[in-house]
Amino acid sequence: MILRNIVTVGKGTEVHQLARQVGREVFSADDLTEALEISRRVNPDLILFDHRFTPNCIREFLNTTDKNSDIHIIVVGSDGNNTYSPEQFIEAGAHYYLRGKQDHHKLSEIANKIKSELGENTKDFFADDLAASVSMVGRSKAALHALKMIKLVAASQCNPVLIVGETGTGKELAAKAVHNLRHPNEPFIAVNCAALTANLLESELFGHVKGSFTSADREKTGLIELAGAGTIFLDEISEMPMDLQAKLLRVLQEKTFRKVGGTEEIRCKATIIASTNRNLAGEVQAKRFRADLYYRLDICPVTIAPLRTLERREDIPLLAEFFLKTSTICPEKAKNIISITKLAIETLQEHDWPGNVRELNNVIERAVLLESTEKIGLSSIVIDSGKANQFSDSARTDKIKDFSLAKAERELIARALQETHWQKTKAADILGISRATLYAKVKQHSIENGSSFVDQDQGETSVPSAPEYVAVA
Repeated sequence: MILRNIVTVGKGTEVHQLARQVGREVFSADDLTEALEISRRVNPDLILFDHRFTPNCIREFLNTTDKNSDIHIIVVGSDGNNTYSPEQFIEAGAHYYLRGKQDHHKLSEIANKIKSELGENTKDFFADDLAASVSMVGRSKAALHALKMIKLVAASQCNPVLIVGETGTGKELAAKAVHNLRHPNEPFIAVNCAALTANLLESELFGHVKGSFTSADREKTGLIELAGAGTIFLDEISEMPMDLQAKLLRVLQEKTFRKVGGTEEIRCKATIIASTNRNLAGEVQAKRFRADLYYRLDICPVTIAPLRTLERREDIPLLAEFFLKTSTICPEKAKNIISITKLAIETLQEHDWPGNVRELNNVIERAVLLESTEKIGLSSIVIDSGKANQFSDSARTDKIKDFSLAKAERELIARALQETHWQKTKAADILGISRATLYAKVKQHSIENGSSFVDQDQGETSVPSAPEYVAVA
């Protein structure tokens, strides 16, 4: 069972990797102050502390949080000798204590219990438990067919697995579903083939030995080796350079590979899942993709249908309601917005959604920012962001050309501050958020007294980009 938001506290990566097994979004904090700030912003369902924190730290953290909060606290002990007993942490206010790796399997049970206690009814969003475990929303004919193929492939020894679908349809979710069925307790490692140069991608995948090239000052373990008996997910494999495609083909055929500059044959034990948003057969004809690799991948492809197809269009209202229910862009406002009007839903269903599920998610997040009532109405549904004009009035009629979510949020906050002459308490009330959240947003977007609604000199608001690969233990 997947929880909506989880915060991990600690400078190590073990707890963060553990949280990713049961959390849709995982936020990392190094210390108590950062954990408190993040918790107030995203209202998590669960907070995981690593063994480096004492019972007094847990007590101190809980004393600074909202007494009516439903956040559950778990402390994850180390595999060695722990200074404090589980009873001391429970007495300090923690809900659960995991005794190192021997108890990691209990996290799924705890997540299920928390989900039940929260009373969040998500069964209507998902076709079955597998879909719920990776948040694959949908009950349409297309969604059911995709789930059927995922289960068929996962139950077999098919390796590699190919997932085909347009941008934003949910190919990585499908890959995680295959992984969860086949290797639930092994690592899932994803790498975007389009995000790295040819040389860097080769080094990331296969690793390299010391001295194999100018900057190789130490040996590096590749992602395929790190995946172990788990899964390596090659996103957008059609963007992989031709010479690297040949090396990947050898891995698929021989189940072995060598590090860059190395001579030792290393066995590949992982399931290799590849995805593409292109027609690989067409790419082969255009001589941009190797024919032998294509035929090696094309065993039993899983196809994810786009939202505009008749077979999947009925999932649009379901997805919209799900994104509203799980929105974290403005927690104080989102919990007060209970539904979407019929007219707004009809408008969503009429759109072709070239960006698919990802685009729909952005539209709902934007609507949460703009809506001031308990229901998202048509006026808050801005689909063509290039033509958005939500902030116009008699004193301002110019169009907003850039309407990314980060930009829209910055402009909305800047306007509220300007209209209240920087009275932050009043501005927070207008925006429907807490004063603490407002302070965090002002800092995040670098808003200063006198900021205009559209700061031409600032350019695009900086948003942390997604990591190029993610390892889940």
